Amino acid sequence: MPGVTIEGLQKWYGGSQVIRDLHLTIPDGAFVALVGPSGCGKSTTLRMIAGLEMPSGGRIYIGSEDVTARPPAKRGVAMVFQSYALYPHMTVRDNLEFGLRVAGAKLADRVRRVTAAAEMLHLSDLMERRPSQLSGGQRQRVAIGRALVREPSVFLFDEPLSNLDAQLRAAMRIEIKRLHQTLRTTVIFVTHDQTEAMTMADTIVVMRDGNLEQIGSPLEVFERPANRFVAGFIGAPSMRMFDGRVEQDRMVLADGTALQLPGHVAHLAEGTEVTMGLRPEDLVVEGHGTLPVRPCFFEAPVLLTEPLGNETLIVMPFAESEAVARMYRPRPVAPGEVLRFAVDLDRIHVFDQKSGESLRRASAPGQT
Repeated sequence: MPGVTIEGLQKWYGGSQVIRDLHLTIPDGAFVALVGPSGCGKSTTLRMIAGLEMPSGGRIYIGSEDVTARPPAKRGVAMVFQSYALYPHMTVRDNLEFGLRVAGAKLADRVRRVTAAAEMLHLSDLMERRPSQLSGGQRQRVAIGRALVREPSVFLFDEPLSNLDAQLRAAMRIEIKRLHQTLRTTVIFVTHDQTEAMTMADTIVVMRDGNLEQIGSPLEVFERPANRFVAGFIGAPSMRMFDGRVEQDRMVLADGTALQLPGHVAHLAEGTEVTMGLRPEDLVVEGHGTLPVRPCFFEAPVLLTEPLGNETLIVMPFAESEAVARMYRPRPVAPGEVLRFAVDLDRIHVFDQKSGESLRRASAPGQT
């Protein structure tokens, strides 16, 4: 089963360029998520791969074949849309079979493919129902099944779970991931939901304004963001940022708070203007989590809390702004209560204040 290669892809709408010289290689059998804010170009990229939009420049290859000018039906891809796009007057069986019938598939082949897809997606008991008689999750399974029966080389998903409630989204994430593990077909999944991307994909492609910001595994993108944009986009709650400058071996923030530089940026020159990034999981409430090996302690009053059951998010003042900590094994906390916090100095992220690029030294020994 072929992968997908994009070389110098561009897309213009009038005088507006929405995709800017995009280069991307997706290996055979990979599950890749395109993520980014609304308008970043991820759905446009997917539609160009599908053949629903023509590129303004560049080439698209599926396997070794150049499909840039090939019509959608001749590309060996199948697309699942956000809106399901089911025929309301047809039964589930007819929706699954319709594309095969139009393509001229023989009856025996149609029956084989539809039956296999229905069994895989738990639709066998729903075959005579119409879309109006189905739940949102069932409709989405039918939409996936309609793509599945085509036996494509590449599956394309355009925000397929955004119309579902939280519980159904979680269930469908598992079903789609299980489907990929069974078929090992190349999957390109567009979403603005970072949780979907982190939990489903083996590779994440982060986009912004038509540009590719970073490619990597979910863990790599989370732990080693290439720049301040990726750091702030990936992770919930998002990473909090604090401007400062390097003085000797310390990072001094706007209010005079000084923290020792982590080893992966110990090479920075005196006076370098930096932005420090701090994730909630790297700010520990004393007594409610494992203290870091190299902590920096401070006390602060609680501004507000967000109880989540197994943990509570604590918002507190920090360096003329606010930071967020995760309280594990939580207890009731009242606004104004003073708690002691520990910053994990080894997990601080440091970015160039002007360019936003990460200043992490890739060769730093012992750093994750």
